[in-house]
Amino acid sequence: MAEIELKTAPADVRFPTTNQTRHCFTRYIEFHRCLSAKGEESGDCAKFAHYYRSLCPGEWVEKWNEQRENGTFPGPL
Repeated sequence: MAEIELKTAPADVRFPTTNQTRHCFTRYIEFHRCLSAKGEESGDCAKFAHYYRSLCPGEWVEKWNEQRENGTFPGPL
């Protein structure tokens, strides 16, 4: 059986505290900015997807996705 390796986003000096809420939100925004700039077919954005998915609770991501679809997302995309 193959061994499973679990990883999360690397440490980021912009977020020195243990509360990772802002780090999560920033990585989510970076992922969607990358998609906008490079297109959904680009593999360059995969690392950002991995980062925000490992940091952010699923409920938040679902809510943000709904807000993006409705045009009410509060962040700069």
